[in-house]
Amino acid sequence: MQLILVRHALPDRVAHGDGPHGDGPTADPSLTPEGKAQAERLVTALRDDRVDALWSSPMHRALETAAPLAAALGTEPVVAPDLREYDAEGRAYTPIAEMAEVDPAVWERMRSGLLPCHVDVEAFSGRVVRAVEDVVAAHPGPATAVVVAHAGVINAYLASVLQIPRPLPFPLDYVGVSRVICARGGRRRVRTVNEVAHVADLL
Repeated sequence: MQLILVRHALPDRVAHGDGPHGDGPTADPSLTPEGKAQAERLVTALRDDRVDALWSSPMHRALETAAPLAAALGTEPVVAPDLREYDAEGRAYTPIAEMAEVDPAVWERMRSGLLPCHVDVEAFSGRVVRAVEDVVAAHPGPATAVVVAHAGVINAYLASVLQIPRPLPFPLDYVGVSRVICARGGRRRVRTVNEVAHVADLL
């Protein structure tokens, strides 16, 4: 089967749990207007693919990115809690473009391919790989499943497949598309990483 991994579109910044979805114990931002425009481009990006299933992280930025494709397909995404990002419990959210200014230490770690210090990398990667492999198992044969998730999630899975020790080996853009071919015998082949032609003018 073909697994299409999509990073969410541009979300709002959330400071200390404020914002439309951040008024509880954790930050869960929605997309910016630019992010919503990026999300619409996913329909164009996948117009030549026969999409059999759509899955999503439960976080708002992923669900809102999946929404235009779901509408085009006439379906609802399957929400998988274990596809959530490593920062799902955080009380603030900073888009990556602002990270260098807001938190230079975290930015330098991420540029080096490392997750923030507080993240249990083994536990996070294990959860992600199990969640993605559950998607694969649910769609045997010549099926195509789209998974809308996060840069950390997609990187963790790609790192596992490619046996790369760093948990963030690739810089993934908003609504970037990565494709993995999954054989029944367990072989996983990364076909593309971070296709962005469909959103190049919006990045």
